[in-house]
Amino acid sequence: MISDNDMSLKTFNEIISESSKILIEREMELRLIIASMIADGHVLLEGVPGIAKTMTAKTIAYMFNLDFKRVQMTPDLLPGDLLGAFIYDQKSGEFKIRKGPIFTNIFLADEINRASPRTQSALLEAMQERQVTIEGNTFKLNEPFIVIATQNPIEMEGTFPLPEAQLDRFLIKLDVNYPSTKGFIELIKRIDQIEQAITEIKPIATKEDLLSAKNSAKNVHVDDSIIDYIVSIVEETRKHPAVKLGGSPRAGIAIYKIARAWAVMDGRNYVIPDDVKKVAKYALTHRIILNPEYEFEGITPSKVLDDILNKVPTPKP
Repeated sequence: MISDNDMSLKTFNEIISESSKILIEREMELRLIIASMIADGHVLLEGVPGIAKTMTAKTIAYMFNLDFKRVQMTPDLLPGDLLGAFIYDQKSGEFKIRKGPIFTNIFLADEINRASPRTQSALLEAMQERQVTIEGNTFKLNEPFIVIATQNPIEMEGTFPLPEAQLDRFLIKLDVNYPSTKGFIELIKRIDQIEQAITEIKPIATKEDLLSAKNSAKNVHVDDSIIDYIVSIVEETRKHPAVKLGGSPRAGIAIYKIARAWAVMDGRNYVIPDDVKKVAKYALTHRIILNPEYEFEGITPSKVLDDILNKVPTPKP
């Protein structure tokens, strides 16, 4: 079990419980986003407008008392609008850095696929290296630093599909769907209370708690049989007839990291096969490209991964 000095299972459950008072039927998304934060990874949320993608990111940031910045991505947004720039100070006669919104703990890139490819690419260094370069000067970003990006379905007008290199920088991708009919009714009935609760969010954990959980995840034991299982799943994506481009080694590393974080959230210091099964699809759906003829038949990455997870033998205890 995890140490008493680390975030407890009770704390994780409390965060999810309190967040669920605002976010109806979003428990799984909440768990996955928190697990990604523990794994030090970025999150891509895809869905149509109006289904609380932005509110989800904001709620989690407030629950951990983290610095939070949001930028609405638009086609005319420039890289400097995210990173910052050197500004001439007339009093000192020197150029001083004016840091942009990227200098935060949780950076929400709202509707990232509405930004131009040039601006999207400005995020690559920040996401991968946790640093930015402004006019030849390198600046380290805050710790922790997580990008949560929302995205409209690419078939909608006025969007720019993210390049594969940038998609690969996201640890997981979540498809955020409409609530059920029951959840929709509850949302409407509770909307006044929800709007009030958003303004009264009180942190349950701290930045230090999150950093402690990140250290715990690095010490989680992963048996060789589990690693073989992860490798088999990723390699199977390269063999599947419907897949044009399968998962890379980074895809396997993503599953490994998120599975360790999932174990920490369950109060364990070891990974079990079910951890891998629960997180693998979210780490892989955006990392495989299907053959066009299968896409025309209605085959999706999610269906392919269901097939693979059913096919690859599960390690025995």
